[in-house]
Amino acid sequence: MTARTPLPEQLGSAFHVSEAISMGVSRSRLNGSDLMAPFRGARTTLPPEPDDAPPEHRVLRLARAAAPLLGPNQFFSHETAAAAWGVPIHVREELHVTVFGNASFPRVAGLTGHRALPRMARRVLRDGLPVASPATTWAMLSHRSLDTLVVAGDYLCRVWRDGRPGAGTPPLATIGELRAAVFAGRRIGGAKLRAALELIAVDSWSPRESMTRIALLRAGLPMPELNRDIRDSRGTFLGCVDMCFPDFHVIVEYQGEQHARTYAADVERIARLRAAGWNVIEVTKELLADPYRLAARVRAALLAGGWDPSRTARVLAASFT
Repeated sequence: MTARTPLPEQLGSAFHVSEAISMGVSRSRLNGSDLMAPFRGARTTLPPEPDDAPPEHRVLRLARAAAPLLGPNQFFSHETAAAAWGVPIHVREELHVTVFGNASFPRVAGLTGHRALPRMARRVLRDGLPVASPATTWAMLSHRSLDTLVVAGDYLCRVWRDGRPGAGTPPLATIGELRAAVFAGRRIGGAKLRAALELIAVDSWSPRESMTRIALLRAGLPMPELNRDIRDSRGTFLGCVDMCFPDFHVIVEYQGEQHARTYAADVERIARLRAAGWNVIEVTKELLADPYRLAARVRAALLAGGWDPSRTARVLAASFT
């Protein structure tokens, strides 16, 4: 078997056919079985994602394969950019590309094109991919639900505090940057974006925690404190909890799949909290799927702790319930 001619290293794992030809790569080499042609005019050496790969992984592979086709005024946006930033939301296997001004769209099958004014969007590089900045990406998701916007905002704006996993990691965006993106100009879904801004928190650690908090706010319950360290009367550390209402001695803990690995430690931690006088509400996937029952359970605990509903202002606007 004749050995394949090595490709120039400068081409990388995905490249434009015309760039390869300019470096002396022959047409026959570009048709080699070791190269894939996911889009007209592009070649890649990237291996295909397995059939059971998460959609966001498959989207990123498509984006990397299509990247050589993008011009200087074109960049991945919307859900494609969200996948690049790791935003924990569901995405479809399709590409979104935004262009500034009247620039033409790349000829890519399955691509959804958008246009933006330069003042309404910021283009950056993420692992070599031209993508919308985190704040721009968030504002471009205005067609998604309020819950999705809050989950995405919580993820982008999380502050990695001392004593926590990943301490010192800078947030991908700040609430101020999200606000600036919203008010950079008129956007479809602007009212929803503004409502979501008021609900984003910098101490939420997971999408399920975010969704639990939204369910409680939607039921008219007060805003909880997030990921707070709890100590007993002697100052002994009892644990860090997902959310709590310290004035009413109520804790709300989401028990996700990862808790199966730490079951014994979690049981002991919750026992210590209850022994110290805290009313701990454990939230499962099944309970979160029934927000009325979830809210009723937390409401009863708050009332038992002395909460006065008449003194709590509604946080979540009725128009977005």
